[in-house]
Amino acid sequence: MSRITLLQMNDLHGYLTPHPELIWTAAGPEYPMLGGLARIKTLFDRIKSETSGATLALDNGDTFHGTHLAVTTKGKALVPPINALGLAAMTAHWEFAWGPAHVEELAARLSYPLLAANCYRKGDNTRPFPATVMREVGGLQIGVIGIAATIIDKSMPPHFSEGVRFTNGVDEARAESAALRSKGADLVIVLSHLGLPQDLELARQVGGINVILSGHTHNRLSEPVAVGETLIIQSGCHGAFIGRLDLSVADGQIVESSHSLIQIDDTITEDAEMAALVAEAQSKGEDLTRIVGRTPIAMHRNTCLTAPMDDVLLAAVAKAGGTEIAFSNGWRYGVPVPPGDVTCNDLWNIVPVNPPVSTVTMYGQEILKMMEENIERTFACDPFDQMGGYLKRFRGLSLQLKLENPKSQRIVGAFTQGGPLDPNAQYPVSFITAQGVPEAFGTDRKNLEITAITAMERWFADPAWNDQKSVAGAGQVTIV
Repeated sequence: MSRITLLQMNDLHGYLTPHPELIWTAAGPEYPMLGGLARIKTLFDRIKSETSGATLALDNGDTFHGTHLAVTTKGKALVPPINALGLAAMTAHWEFAWGPAHVEELAARLSYPLLAANCYRKGDNTRPFPATVMREVGGLQIGVIGIAATIIDKSMPPHFSEGVRFTNGVDEARAESAALRSKGADLVIVLSHLGLPQDLELARQVGGINVILSGHTHNRLSEPVAVGETLIIQSGCHGAFIGRLDLSVADGQIVESSHSLIQIDDTITEDAEMAALVAEAQSKGEDLTRIVGRTPIAMHRNTCLTAPMDDVLLAAVAKAGGTEIAFSNGWRYGVPVPPGDVTCNDLWNIVPVNPPVSTVTMYGQEILKMMEENIERTFACDPFDQMGGYLKRFRGLSLQLKLENPKSQRIVGAFTQGGPLDPNAQYPVSFITAQGVPEAFGTDRKNLEITAITAMERWFADPAWNDQKSVAGAGQVTIV
């Protein structure tokens, strides 16, 4: 029998240093300072020492995008500290924000492979990234299959997938698992950015996988989910937690396992060399410590239907666009902002791509159709039809939903601030990014000469906000 340890980091989203993170408790939400690569490096080194090196550290992607530094340097500033973690492999999602060619350039800078078995060039159907890697750990041959986010060419902006296509990874996982076994793999691991619902379905459809390290949906699993003989873990986001899975293996099977979700808090000392690398990376960015205002409420994105962070964002967007109704994407990433001072850096964490505020005119029936499509993408019964993050964020509307209803029939009530939403009436709408209001909807679409960050700065400069306990006009969702 052999023993090995797997370490998982998923959905870092560019957060190199400790930051507030929302932790739900019986008394309500708390916001401890968690994460930081210098702490994670200390933890990795300690566990590797404890296990005499029989440890494999893997990253599920969404690593090089999500903060001002990550976005403005297209991930490059993060490469030296990430390389120093000693990872064995990663896969990807938001890394494609600057196009597939940039992902290839970024991957060439890494000291470990970026795996994407389900990514193909449209021209010749070849893979731009390796599908698998084999590593010897603790006397075992460990085969790792990388599955990138399937939504990259389906719900993300078109430039993310220019020249490439993505499958759901099921056929690739089946074929590559068999191939790795034929090459002598004692254990097969899938490193996935599909999301927990899709990874559960992947495990149901594909035999022979020992472990799925799951990413994308930011689940903090306190214990593994077992699907047949496959163990599945996921470890939150932003580097606030690291997953540890200790395995005893015999004859290609896991005979015993132990899991812990490790909180990266101040009980873990910082590694000095990593701290220096992080400081060097941060020196390539701007000083964003300027205070732009205060918030009397905690702004976070940790709830699926609506969230206070997006309520504030859309209040600023609607004000800039001069409309009551506004939409944005249902992003999961972005660390919380506790009550108190709000800095310029906080604004960039809310929306690091800083798109322009746009306006469009929509019929009520278009709003209903757009939201029905988004509800389906969020809550589809078939996991592989779930193509988004959280529910699309909106303002100036109240929706009543029956989630158990069939596709396109889940909205049973819709209201504006002036009364029932009229399917045949036209409504002026503000939004940010094409994901806020897709190109298929509306007319008279315009980009304004103001970006989301500037809109929020102006919003926080309004002294009236300091006295508000909620954002008037915030979107309301009632499950009936």
